[in-house]
Amino acid sequence: MRTLRQIESASMNARRKPAFGIVIYAAVTLSLSAYFIFAAVQGDFGLFRRAEIEVEGEKLAAELKTLETEVARMENLTRRLSDDYLDLDLLDEQARDVLGLMRSDEIVVR
Repeated sequence: MRTLRQIESASMNARRKPAFGIVIYAAVTLSLSAYFIFAAVQGDFGLFRRAEIEVEGEKLAAELKTLETEVARMENLTRRLSDDYLDLDLLDEQARDVLGLMRSDEIVVR
């Protein structure tokens, strides 16, 4: 029969050594948790990538607004030079810039 000391020492040894399976389970769980947390923050669809996409979207929206303004200006100029609507001031400006024309009463200063 076992003595009280043997029983106590057996229970102490059992408490001191965790089962090998539990250690492996904890390591695997910790590793998977670390991987998924890393992927959620740094991955292709993570938080940092989402912030980059939002900033890029804002830049593209600003560029779109600039291009729309430029297109509207060009459409206005095109309409003003069309056969249906002729802006004489714009025609005079274009003739001076493109052809180098000037009126006889003007003096050229270079």
